[in-house]
Amino acid sequence: MNIVEAKVIVTCPDRNFVTLKLITDDGLTGVGDATLNGRELAVASYLRDHVCPLLIGRDASRIEDTWQYLHKGAYWRRGPVTMTAVAAVDTALWDIKGKAAGMPVYQLIGGRSRDAVTVYGHANGATVPEALEQVGSLLDEGYRAVRVQAGVPGLEKVYGVPAGHAPYEPAVAGDRPEEATWSTAKYLNFVPSLFAAVRERFGHDFHLLHDAHHRLTPIEAARLGRAAEPYGLFWLEDPISEELQEGFRLIRQHTTTPIAVGEVYNSIWDCHQLITEQLIDYIRMDVVHGGGITHLRRVFDLADLYHVRTGSHGATDLSPVCLAAALHVDVAVPNFGIQEYMPHTETTNAVFPHSYRFADGLLYPSEEPGLGVDIDEEAAAEYPYRQAYLPVNRLEDGSMHDW
Repeated sequence: MNIVEAKVIVTCPDRNFVTLKLITDDGLTGVGDATLNGRELAVASYLRDHVCPLLIGRDASRIEDTWQYLHKGAYWRRGPVTMTAVAAVDTALWDIKGKAAGMPVYQLIGGRSRDAVTVYGHANGATVPEALEQVGSLLDEGYRAVRVQAGVPGLEKVYGVPAGHAPYEPAVAGDRPEEATWSTAKYLNFVPSLFAAVRERFGHDFHLLHDAHHRLTPIEAARLGRAAEPYGLFWLEDPISEELQEGFRLIRQHTTTPIAVGEVYNSIWDCHQLITEQLIDYIRMDVVHGGGITHLRRVFDLADLYHVRTGSHGATDLSPVCLAAALHVDVAVPNFGIQEYMPHTETTNAVFPHSYRFADGLLYPSEEPGLGVDIDEEAAAEYPYRQAYLPVNRLEDGSMHDW
């Protein structure tokens, strides 16, 4: 079962995606997501120019050996571009392995630990009433967990809040990133009132989440965590810039609000201290940025030893290939917490046919052999790549700030 062809497919069905497709000499195919939002072509080049030539002739069944070959053999290890490329290969190989075995991938990594995967939806609004309307709509659809974001009075643009009623998509086509203006003081003075309004209207019979998107200092995050305690947040996501892992110790000293981080991490070493010192409650690494199914399982197994649960990133900047793979991991690991879920557009779904399904606030992985997802190459060719950047952020005095 040797690899005879490796294709890198770049397409933009409403947003940019990079997909690796591997083909074996006995006709099996596997797909892996290689999307790095705002830097997609860097991964496409890494795969096409450096990795794909090394895959031809390799035994597709040797998943662990291939992972080590690409990780240790590159010498310049880790980093988002390298690990996203490695993840695409790894995920595609698991897809092939499942098809060869005639089993869904979750059966190959231990079988079910649960019947379905609890997901959270996104309620966004320019104002508190608009956000409340979105919360109500998601609860009516059966969601059991909702992340809420709202516009901050005095700020023109706020993370998580779309213009109008369109789905939120931060990456904007153009030759320069959009710039936004931020005020931590205005945000901290406002956001507890958003939580209060949600709980007053809808009660406590569902999980409430919020994303600070790396914008606070540790003591500011501690202040927000303490202010949020009466409203019972399921988690406060990405409260501070995640490079300084010691900073989470200060947050822990001041609040019992659970903390979730990790969507920008790509290696077990990025979160080792956070997990082993129990400075976080949920690790948010995902399949595509976390080195694939093989490496993500290592991270989640480490987390399980320290009572840290999973909460993988799952925004629409990851293709249905990644979501399909995530669900196989989610349903198998013992320490699953929750899965982010933003439904893709119909155009994206047409390019990436899949058989996972959503019902009553839960996602169900495919029961087909492999991952249960594919890419329609003819459809993908109809949507060429468009340059798109994530925004950048400045404080009101013009200083650069974390977006």
